[in-house]
Amino acid sequence: MSKIKFMQGNEACVEGAIAAGMKFFAGYPITPSTEVMEKSAEMLPKVEGKFIQMEDEIAGIAAAIGGSIAGSKSMTATSGPGFSLKMENLGYAVIAEIPLVVVNVQRNGPSTGLPTSPSQGDMMQAKWGTHGDHPVIALSPSTVQECYSLTARAFNLAEKYRMPVLFMLDEVVGHMREKVVLDTTLIEEIVDRAKPAKDDASYLPYGVSGDELVPKMSSFGEGHRYHITGLVHDETGFPTNSTKVADKLMTRLMDKVEKNKDDIIQYEEYMMEDAEYVIFSYGSTARSSKQAVMDLREKGIKAGLFRAITIWPFPEDRIRELAQKSKGILVAEMNLGQMVLEVERIANGSCPVKLMGKGNGEFISPAEIVEKFGEVM
Repeated sequence: MSKIKFMQGNEACVEGAIAAGMKFFAGYPITPSTEVMEKSAEMLPKVEGKFIQMEDEIAGIAAAIGGSIAGSKSMTATSGPGFSLKMENLGYAVIAEIPLVVVNVQRNGPSTGLPTSPSQGDMMQAKWGTHGDHPVIALSPSTVQECYSLTARAFNLAEKYRMPVLFMLDEVVGHMREKVVLDTTLIEEIVDRAKPAKDDASYLPYGVSGDELVPKMSSFGEGHRYHITGLVHDETGFPTNSTKVADKLMTRLMDKVEKNKDDIIQYEEYMMEDAEYVIFSYGSTARSSKQAVMDLREKGIKAGLFRAITIWPFPEDRIRELAQKSKGILVAEMNLGQMVLEVERIANGSCPVKLMGKGNGEFISPAEIVEKFGEVM
C-alpha cells in the first residue's frame, strides 16, 4: 500500500531500511544523524525488530555486525567523528564478508568541526578510511525520496555481495523535508543473502565454486558452526599465513565489486544530449547544480549535469566518455577538492577539470556555481 508523507531524509532512510527488511539497529546519537537512530527506535519494535543504543560509536558498528551474523539485516548510523571511529570494524566487516549498511550523514570537519553544518568531506574517507586494500560500495542520495529508495538498494547490495555498504547523505539531505511516496513497488526486488541448506554437512563459510564470488552465509544458530576472524583466512574461516590463500581471498573480495560494476553503478544525466560543458555533482549539491545548468542554458551555454548516485565504485567509463567530448568539466562539491581528483584522473587531460568547492559549512548555491563557471570555463 502506498503512503504519502512529508518527512526528513533521515526519517525516510529508516522507512527504506524497514521496507528492505531491516530487523536490527545499533548506534550512538550524533548530530546530524540522530533522527536515523530515533526513527529506528520507534519503528523496529513494530516489525518485531530490535534496537539498541550502544555506549559509543565503535560498539555501535560492532553490535550491528553481530546482528547481521545472527541473521538480521542490520544498520548503524553516524556522522564524521563517529565515521572515523567505525573504520576499524568497517574493515573487519569487509574481510569477514558481513552484510551491513552504514549511514553517514556528513557534517563539516575535521574533528568536531561545525556539528550542525553540511559537508561532503567524507567521500574519500569512504573509499580509503579503513586500512588495506578493500572493496567499497557507497551511495549518495540527492532527495528525500532517494533516501527511501536508495537505503533499500543499499541493503540489497549488502546482501547480494555480502559486504558493508556506505550510505553517504549530507546534512542538507538528511534534515530537509519533502514529500515522500512510501511504496515498496518503487523499490527494486528485495534481496536476501544466499544461504546453504541447514543440513549441508559440507558447508564452508568462505567456500565458492566455479565462477562464484560470493559465499553462502549461514546465520549463527542455524546449525552450522564456523569461525569468523579479521585475519586472512581460508575457506573454513580459520586464519592462515599462506600468501597463496591471501592472494586468492583478496582477489575474490575485490572482484565482487570490480566484476559487477554494471549492476552496482548508477548515475543520472540532465540536459546532456547536446552539452558542451559538464557539471559533475552529487548529493544535495547536485540540486544546486541542476538549477545552475538551467541558468547557464538561459545564457546560451550548453551545459549539462552528471549526477553520481553510486560514488564508489566510481563511474569511470562514463566520465571518460564525457571528458573526451566536452569542452570542460566543473565539479561542484561541499569540500575543498575530493571527487574532483577522481574526475581529473579519469579525464587525463582530455578537457579542463575545475573545482567549485566549499568547506566552510555553507551550502553551495546555483549562483555560486554559475559564477565559478564564468571564471574558470
